[in-house]
Amino acid sequence: MSILVRHAMTEAPKTLGPGMSAADAAALMSEHDVGAIPVASEQEGLIGVVTDRDIVIRVIAKGLDPRTTPLADVATEKVVTVSPDERLSDARDLMAEQKIRRLLVVKNDALVGILSVGDVAWADASARTVGETLKQISASESTSQVNEGPVQGTPDRVRGTQ
Repeated sequence: MSILVRHAMTEAPKTLGPGMSAADAAALMSEHDVGAIPVASEQEGLIGVVTDRDIVIRVIAKGLDPRTTPLADVATEKVVTVSPDERLSDARDLMAEQKIRRLLVVKNDALVGILSVGDVAWADASARTVGETLKQISASESTSQVNEGPVQGTPDRVRGTQ
């Protein structure tokens, strides 16, 4: 039997409206120890998602005041969603393909959860597969040029051949 997204997702995520500030989002992230907050309104439904990275790159790095910068100005609007009834392995593959660490979980046009790479790691028995997914998500041209990574295998000093 396949593990479904519903078995691994964080249910009933906290949301904020588009008029709330980046500081409000940061405070809610801190309070709930999360890195993303969906942005939604009664009229428009799900509008986007704001991440801790969005706040740093789109607010702090630009010298904007987080207390007065509305989420509508900094949230990522292109949101990738998944159904709670999808197989977890398919959601993991989608994360790797889209190079994202979180998927919003939507059922009948309603936000019902968030699935993070961490959630997948806890639910997935294959640590190697999760590691490969994280590697694919995190890979970029700039990071591969800067750091090609350590030499693979057991170092000579550990084997005692040094």
